[in-house]
Amino acid sequence: MKRSNAETIGQIIQSYLESENLDSKMYELRAAELWADVVGSGVNRYTVNRYVKNGCLFVRLSSAALRNELMLGRSILVKRINEALGREIIKDIIFR
Repeated sequence: MKRSNAETIGQIIQSYLESENLDSKMYELRAAELWADVVGSGVNRYTVNRYVKNGCLFVRLSSAALRNELMLGRSILVKRINEALGREIIKDIIFR
């Protein structure tokens, strides 16, 4: 029997994730992982913890001076992370 509407495994997984609203969670996890690539190893060295909740990336830093510096360029960091994701997932970054 020949199938005319065959789908790839990737398409099946993507449609399942979208139907269960899991794709946004996957992108949020990926955004937290991209932090190190976006800011570089120098800044990432001072990153203690990071996670995404409700479209906000929460980043805990061990340096108060670096935290103040990054707060000034927050919009640029949001833009870079969203560009790397290919979607607008992160709306704001909260530094602690």
